[in-house]
Amino acid sequence: MTYLQLVNNVMRRLRENEVSTVNENAYSKLIGEYVNDAKRTVEDAWDWTALRSTITVTTSDSSYNYTLTDSQNRFKVLNVINQTSNAFMTYRGSNSMDKAYLVDTAPEGTPTYYTFKGVDASGDNKVDLYPKPDGVYSIDFNVVLRTADFIADAQTLAIPPSAVIQLATALSARERGETGGTSAAELFALADTTLADAIAIDASYHPEETIWNVV
Repeated sequence: MTYLQLVNNVMRRLRENEVSTVNENAYSKLIGEYVNDAKRTVEDAWDWTALRSTITVTTSDSSYNYTLTDSQNRFKVLNVINQTSNAFMTYRGSNSMDKAYLVDTAPEGTPTYYTFKGVDASGDNKVDLYPKPDGVYSIDFNVVLRTADFIADAQTLAIPPSAVIQLATALSARERGETGGTSAAELFALADTTLADAIAIDASYHPEETIWNVV
């Protein structure tokens, strides 16, 4: 579903005329803002399958600081795998990593640990690897990448649209103070139920993340 379709869906629920572009008038722009608010909330509520991706870092000899291209500031690391050595990598705290590189003499070898090390000029996250790579390794960062706010009519939504539509409708109805027979509280309750149902369906694709075993 596109940004424009999402806005018009909410407009209809509010008994407003549809628009040909989100920026057609002040009210459609406002609804567009509520759609983006709802999208951010729903995206942050769960590690959606549709938002999962892999960022691959290719190392070079003696270089240990790398950029996770296009990661920006709303992402989550699920796991990190050194594909060259066929092994999972482990997060290591920044204090420990700083000591390894700034106080001690870091050895070269197969990267086993990683830590986050600020962002670059584009806002993408940077990481340090340890030990310092002694050659070329392919490191896969399996991540959840939340998307930026919509700005163009044709941009498409990756996550379940029903959850976004219901929440955007509730936000919009509360703002204008009347809902045509349904209270804002009821609309928010419906939005919560819709989101929970969508999460339950998506979670079934990753049962290992919601089923706990006693060790």
